[in-house]
Order: sequence, then structure tokens, then C-alpha cells
Amino acid sequence: MTSAKSARRPHHWRRDLIELAALFTAVAVADAIANLIGHQPDGPYLLIASAVALVATAAFHTWWARRHSHAPPPDTGTGAAAEITSADSGADTDETVLWRMRTTVRDAPGTLAALCIALARHRIDILTLQTHPLADGTVDEFLLRAPAALPAQQLTREIAAAGGSATWIERADAHDLVDTPTRVLGLATRTALDAAELPLALRQLLGRCTIHSLPARSITGRPTGESAPVEGVLEDTVMRLRDPSGGVISVERPYLPFTPTEFARARALVELDARLGPRVPRSEDVLTLPEGNEITVRRADGGDLDAALAMHGRCSERTLGLRYHGPVRDADRYLDHLLSPRFGRTLAVQTASGRLVALGHLLWDGDETEVALLVEDDWQRRGIGTELLGRLVALAVEAGCESVYAVTQAHNTGMVAAMRALSLPLDYQIEEGTLVITARLAAAPAQRFDQQTTAPVTEPVTRSGVPSTPRPLPRTEPAEQR
Repeated sequence: MTSAKSARRPHHWRRDLIELAALFTAVAVADAIANLIGHQPDGPYLLIASAVALVATAAFHTWWARRHSHAPPPDTGTGAAAEITSADSGADTDETVLWRMRTTVRDAPGTLAALCIALARHRIDILTLQTHPLADGTVDEFLLRAPAALPAQQLTREIAAAGGSATWIERADAHDLVDTPTRVLGLATRTALDAAELPLALRQLLGRCTIHSLPARSITGRPTGESAPVEGVLEDTVMRLRDPSGGVISVERPYLPFTPTEFARARALVELDARLGPRVPRSEDVLTLPEGNEITVRRADGGDLDAALAMHGRCSERTLGLRYHGPVRDADRYLDHLLSPRFGRTLAVQTASGRLVALGHLLWDGDETEVALLVEDDWQRRGIGTELLGRLVALAVEAGCESVYAVTQAHNTGMVAAMRALSLPLDYQIEEGTLVITARLAAAPAQRFDQQTTAPVTEPVTRSGVPSTPRPLPRTEPAEQR
């Protein structure tokens, strides 16, 4: 840049004099060389060759200068800078997606910086970062915002080139934006309020995994041999924790090994549950039936075992057969498992006098969810089954379930009517008189959690991880029990 002072400097005559003297000196030197060479036998040829070499050198110098010249800095408002700004603003408006990614790197200075440089090269924003120290390295877990046009395979290759190994990546959503300390504190609060929240809390803490509840004794009373040390066991993709209520909590995640950090967090939640002991929220909802009788809907637990057994004694064999699909004499032995917070969520209906007249269960069956109802004979056809079913479906929606199914008999028109009253898409399967009705919950009007606890069937059900506070659904036509 030229300053204003130098720009106003006047043209001096001495500069012209020096340039003229240099020109005459050059002419004199050229004349002397021409006379010296021209009188030689090959003088003209040498002069021509010198002129050609001089012209070729000048042309090469001009070409080289134009190809490798350094342009002056562009103006901030125009030119190349404006193009860069336009490109940046265009990139900001591109569609982006969220990714959760884990990769293992050497525990050495600069390894994390290499990963960050590789991500920045593709305009990937790092939203959160967790580190999981290992014995021979470190697992870095990222939450990334990346351009939607960037495929996961290319991102994985870039991470591998930057030094990452055993890279795992999956799509994330807005729920993953909550930082880890906040999420862990929230899960601990839910676990402290309700013992049945422990499996769901573990599921949300560890991501997509399968939780097995392995009781110390079967429903027949015989020991199962399932046990684990107090400190728990970590075996690559499986962790086994001692269940405070007896037995073992087994967590499996075949696609991604657990880290010692995750194992410590899970064990801390289980220890919190053990210190607080058995607990179930005591919220109650009082409803009025069409004929004017009041009933109370509440959570049930092991303390309701005697009342539930008494209700079984008042139910007919047909009613119990529709509910348990097996020998009626075994129904009483199921209740101890069904009422345990570790094996499912149970809603109970009791009259104003305190007598139990209906039970509703939300049961986990692997990756699917089953609903089951039992209503005492004298209280059927009053809308109690429909009310329980609506509340159980609301719990399933809040837990993030994609569907629920009910197993009944083809002639049980009451259960069919109750499922149809949910106003949800239904699928029907029937075989040898057994009807399976599946309701898809994607259209259910309730807030959904981002994770769900899954567990395989035990004898006869698995543990539940459904949120504790049910929301009443609109009452519909009466329906009998399943």
C-alpha cells in the first residue's frame, strides 16, 4: 500500500538524469561488445545466438513470474474475500445431521488433535466429547454435527486415517444433546423415586442394549443358581451386576464393548437402588364408573400379593384361563413375579372398601411389549378393562415402545373392542383360536422417551422399565378382561 505522503511526492529531475546516464552506459557497453565480437570470423552468428538466448530467457522469466506470482491481499469487501464469505454462508445453510461416534486411539499427546483436524477438514462440528480411559489406549466418544451429504463410511475412513481404530458410529437425535452429568443425575433421581426405574435407567445410560433380569429363585421356588459378586463382573460386551432384590442383572451389548467407565456408572446406579430399598410411588387416581361407584387406580407391588390372591379366588376358571393361557392352578404362583417392580409394571384397581378387583400388567417380551388384564367377574363390562388398557398403553408410549400386543382368544370380543378403542393402527394374527392383536404406537399422542429397556421373557415375564406416572386416557366403551 502507498501512503498519502509518498503519493504526493513531486517528480525530481535527478531521477531522469540517472536513468538517461544508465541508458547511455548500456548502449556504450553493447556497442563495445558488438565491435569486439563482430570483427571475429563467427561474430555475426554469435550475436544472433546471443539475441535468441536473451529473448528466450526473457520469455521464460515472464511466464514463470505470472505462474508463481503472489497476488496482493484482497480487499475485505470485494474479490476473493467476498467469494470466501459467500461460500461460508452457503455452507452454514446446508442440511446437517447428528452422529454419535466412538473410536479408540493411542494414549499419547496429539492423538485427539489429529482426530479434531480430520473432522474440521470436512466441516464437522464437535458438540460433546467424553473420554473413557483403557489400559492400553483411550476411547473417545463424540457427538457430531456433520453435513448430511457426508456418508458414515467416508467419516469412518477419515477417522481411521487419523489414527482411530474400532470406530463405531450411529445416528443421534436431539435427546443426545443433554450433557452426560445432567443425564446421569436425572436417571439417579428417577431411580430414587421408583425401584422399577432401574432397568430403564440402565438402558438410557448405556444405549441400545438388552437387560436380562435373572431371579435367584424360579416361580416354582427352586434356586436358579444365578449370582454375581458384590462388585459385579465386566466381560467385554456383557456386565453382570448383583440385583438388590435378589438374583442378577445382566446387560448385553454385542455390537460395542463396555468400558470401565460405563461399568462404574452402572454399578453406582445399582448401589443407589440397593441403599434406598423397595419403593413404589403411591400416587392414586379416583374414578367414577357410569353407575356411580368410585374406584381407585394405583401402582401395585408385592404388598398387594394377599389381596391379589384373594381376587384370584373370586375369579372363575374361565376368567383365569383367558388371562394365563395355561393351567389355572399355576396362576397363583405367577403373582409374586408379576407384582415385583423388577419384573414389570402393574396397575391395580380397588373399590371404595379397599377390595382389589382388577390388575393390569405391562410386560417386556424381548424387544416387544405385552399388555395383560385381569378383571374380577362381578366387575366386568363396566369400562375398567378399557381404562387400565389405556393407561398401560400411555406408559408404553412414554417408555418409547414402538408397539404393544395382547394375546387372547378369538371369542373374547371385549378385549378386541378395548384394543380397537385405542384408535391406533392394529394388526391381527390368529392361529388355532389364539388371537394376537398388535397396536403400533407411532401415532399415540404422548411424549416419547429416546430409549427403551428390553429384556427377554423369564418365568413367566421379564422386568419392566416403564416410567412411573401413568396419564389417563379418554374412557371408551366397556370391555371385559383378556
